[in-house]
Amino acid sequence: MSAAPTPAPTLLIVTGMSGSGKSVALNTFEDLGFYCTDNLPADLLPHFVRSLGAGDGSPQKLAVGIDVRNRHRDLANIPEWLSAVAGLGFDPRLVFFEASDAVLLRRYADTRRRHPLSHAGLALADAIALERQVLKPLRALADIVIDTSEFNVHQLRRRVITELGLALDTTLSLLFESFAYRHGVPGDADFVFDTRGLPNPHWVPRLRPLSGRDAAVRDHLEAQPDVAEYFGQVAAFLDHWLPRMRSDTRSYVTIAFGCSGGRHRSVYLAEKMAAHARAGGWDDVATFHRELD
Repeated sequence: MSAAPTPAPTLLIVTGMSGSGKSVALNTFEDLGFYCTDNLPADLLPHFVRSLGAGDGSPQKLAVGIDVRNRHRDLANIPEWLSAVAGLGFDPRLVFFEASDAVLLRRYADTRRRHPLSHAGLALADAIALERQVLKPLRALADIVIDTSEFNVHQLRRRVITELGLALDTTLSLLFESFAYRHGVPGDADFVFDTRGLPNPHWVPRLRPLSGRDAAVRDHLEAQPDVAEYFGQVAAFLDHWLPRMRSDTRSYVTIAFGCSGGRHRSVYLAEKMAAHARAGGWDDVATFHRELD
C-alpha cells in the first residue's frame, strides 16, 4: 500500500486595507506555529521562500504580510511571484482583509495612527480611497476575503482560524492588550488595569524610543520593586478569576493594561502577563498593543 502524498508547505499572503486587522491576523498565525514576516517587499517573495527552503527541518507554514507600503508597480506582479512560489513546492494562498470606510476612519481616529499613504499629503478619507483602488487587483486575486467591519480582535482571530481550517484546542481565548489612556479605554475590555502609578521608562532618555517589548525596558521595569508587587497582585487576581469565566457561552476574555503613552509599562505588563498565562496552561493566548500594532 503506497503512502499518502505529503502535503505541500503552506504560504499565506496576508494583504488588504490598512487598519483592517492584518497585524492581528499575522499574530494569530504566529501563535499557530507559522513563520511570519511583515511588510516584505513583494519582489523578494520568491527569494524569501527559497531562502527558507522546502526540505526537512524547514518551516512548513509561512505567513507574509504584503500591502500598500510596497511599490505599487510591484503589487501588479504578485501573480507572477505566486507562480514562482508554487514552483518552489509551496501552496500559496492570498488572504485579503478589508473593512468599510466608516470603520477604517473610526479606527484611525481611535488610535491616532497615520495612514501609510498620508505622507503624500492626502486627507485620511482620500488615502483610504486611493489604497482601495491600488489594492483592487489583489482583492480580485484573493482566495479568501474577510470583512472585519463588525469584528473585535477576538472575533477576528476566531474568523481567521475557522476560515482557513485551522484549529485551537481551547474553548476560551485570552487577549492581553495595552493602550494609552489619552486615546481612551478599549471598549471591549473585560478587565482594565491602570499602570500609571508605576515608574515610567519614558523619563529615562535611553529607553524613551524603545517599547515594553525591548529587553532594556523589561530589565529596567523588573528592577523596580513596585512593578514586581503590581505584577504579583494582578497575576494572583487573574489566576483566581479567569478559570471561573470558562463557560459554554463565553469564548474570549480581554485583559487590558493602560498607561500614559501605551508604549512602555502597559506593553511590558501585557506581554509578561500573557507569558504567565501560557505557563499556567492557557493554550489560546494573544497580545495586542493598540498604540504599536
